[in-house]
Amino acid sequence: MDYADDRNGEQQGMDDDDQSMGLAEYTYIVREIELQPKWRARADKEADYGDGNQLEGELLQRMQQAGIPPAVEDQIGPALRAIQGYEAASRTDWRVTPNGGLGGQDVADAINYRLNEAERMSKADKACSEAFRSEIGPGLGWVEVSRNANPLEYPYRCTAIHRNEIHWDFHCKPDMSDARWLRRHRWLHPTRLAAIFPDHRAMILEMGKGSTAWWANMPGAIEGGTSTGLSSTWGDARGWTISEDRWYNPWNKDLCLSELWYRRWVPAILLKARDGRVIEYDPENPAHDMAIARGTVEVQRATVPRMRRSYWIGPHRVFDGPTPYTHPHFPYVPFWGFREDATNVPYGYTRSMIYQQDSLNSATAKARWGLSVVRVERTKGAVAMTDAQLRRQIARPDADIVLDPVEMAKPGARFEIHRDFQLTDQQFQLMMDARSAIERVSGISSGFQGKRGTATSGIQEQTQVEQSNQSLETMMDNFRAGRTMVGELLMAMIIEDIGDQEQEIVIEGDAINADRVVTLNKREMDPVTNTPRVSNDLMRTRLLVSLEDVPSTKSFRGQQLNALSEAVKSLPAQYQAAAMPFLASLMDVPFKRDLVEALRAAGQQESPEQVEERIKQEVAQALKLAGNDLKARELDMRERLTDAQVKQIMAQAVQTGVQAAFSAMQGGAQVAQMPMIAPIADAIMSGAGYQRPNPGGDDPNFPTPPAGMVPAGAAPDVRQNTSPEFPPRAPSGMQGIETATPADNLEGVAQ
Repeated sequence: MDYADDRNGEQQGMDDDDQSMGLAEYTYIVREIELQPKWRARADKEADYGDGNQLEGELLQRMQQAGIPPAVEDQIGPALRAIQGYEAASRTDWRVTPNGGLGGQDVADAINYRLNEAERMSKADKACSEAFRSEIGPGLGWVEVSRNANPLEYPYRCTAIHRNEIHWDFHCKPDMSDARWLRRHRWLHPTRLAAIFPDHRAMILEMGKGSTAWWANMPGAIEGGTSTGLSSTWGDARGWTISEDRWYNPWNKDLCLSELWYRRWVPAILLKARDGRVIEYDPENPAHDMAIARGTVEVQRATVPRMRRSYWIGPHRVFDGPTPYTHPHFPYVPFWGFREDATNVPYGYTRSMIYQQDSLNSATAKARWGLSVVRVERTKGAVAMTDAQLRRQIARPDADIVLDPVEMAKPGARFEIHRDFQLTDQQFQLMMDARSAIERVSGISSGFQGKRGTATSGIQEQTQVEQSNQSLETMMDNFRAGRTMVGELLMAMIIEDIGDQEQEIVIEGDAINADRVVTLNKREMDPVTNTPRVSNDLMRTRLLVSLEDVPSTKSFRGQQLNALSEAVKSLPAQYQAAAMPFLASLMDVPFKRDLVEALRAAGQQESPEQVEERIKQEVAQALKLAGNDLKARELDMRERLTDAQVKQIMAQAVQTGVQAAFSAMQGGAQVAQMPMIAPIADAIMSGAGYQRPNPGGDDPNFPTPPAGMVPAGAAPDVRQNTSPEFPPRAPSGMQGIETATPADNLEGVAQ
């Protein structure tokens, strides 16, 4: 048989109408696996180096013969464990979002809650972490995403699979979207296989007894009396050319069960909607025919893959059928490290670290051997013992060596012991170079591993850690791609189980958000068209699984808590009260939700002013309800009237004071102009009964302009008497009214 990469050869043994896999095609796949690059032995060696098994058996024997003690200073294991710790510290949860179109956020939130629940219950994080260990070490890890066969347990499971159990099409892309087949084999006891495949129970049990010669032990298998399938199986067992030791263990009678997933590319009719959705045409669905008739979809012809699964025990096919899942992917998700360009062989960080690890182990062993080695220089026959006895004695701290006196008495005889307890600078430098070379070739610094490195300051330490993070980004990006695919496969099974059934999903809240109920596939009437419709239709909503940008680990929450605490300290008091619930939500305490509710209740308490205002409002409301509204309005009117009267009295008092001041000013002006009227005014006021107040009032102290500031014409000038009779000169004494009297109050007149 030609083992060349002839893709058409895989179709032999398959009928046109039958998509199942025949023995000839399966044999072709087995031969193709044999011709794949031999990388698994090297990957096993790299995995052993990561586990600390770094000394081969032949090397240990040679070291034992040379008297060199074995020494291992593991540098690969701590580096890989540091990367694993980085993955655990930066782990993020899955997040389901609507993939285009309007709406669908409620559906995405409901499925996101179910997916996060499946992440915890199916042990997806643990499986991805174990696959990540194989990804960074040998270069490849696998995770199986399947249904749980035990109905008493959680319906989904995620399990890490060893790389040596799986073979795949080496010509496929990293996402395996174009892979033709994938095979997984496991060694199981015949009794267990017989329970899994009861239709082939007799054949499986006999195969466990005699492998390919099982047919010879079946009574009547050759002469007749058996089923047609048994006779056909007998022919397959006799004619198959694959070695028996690849599927039968004669020591414990275990059989190798091969689970083969493969794709068939078949023509199909597709319907493309205006919103971009593409579905396969179903002749039994009248909605598809109606959409075609109305022209709301575009009909296309294309070749699409069909996933199938078959089980084989050696050359015997015990099952073949379509995939039990709705998604078009293999249920095994690869976690790639790096891949060779020419051969697609996977490898990880360990490959570049092995040589330097061997150099370090060798240098350490030789240094220890050099410190304990003893060099003896002697003439022949100088000791009275055999060479083997001398070597055993000379290595002991309490060695007892017997010399031959006859031989030692001969001229030139000598026996000298040399011990070198000093480690040379070259050996020490070689060891230091090997340690630093492991960091250089891997990009994982000592600071990243939590060790003391070459940094002399905090900034240098942080810079080295950031550089290590950058060197890991390619590996972490591959890990995120594999983890995202695991989430998509879990989401596909969750959607398949819900289907088009109406189901309420209670989205449990956290310390900040309250619980929320989302009803999927809810049947209701359209309020506009009054026709039945389905809201939150799960089967019509396109969803996308992605990873959160913010890690959800305990350490990251602690960092968030510290950063937010420092920010809250500098805020005003009212802003601190608003931020306290968010600060408490980051605390890892069992009563976190109660604490947040208590903080919110405390923040909603009223101030004394608010309490007083509320009491007034309640009293007013009570009075209104008691029928006292009219009385209150009357009291308000009287209060307003009293206020107006008080204002009027105050205004009148001001007016009276102004009038009195004006009158006083007018009187003062008259007295200043005509001083002679003052006595007359006094007599008039006295006759009217005026009495001086006691005590007297205060001086109002009206402001007066300074000298020289009185404008001209403000006061009339005193008119001069131009009469020729002025001053009057009487020729004789005055008579009658012209006679001056003391009552005239004139100066110079005798009183």
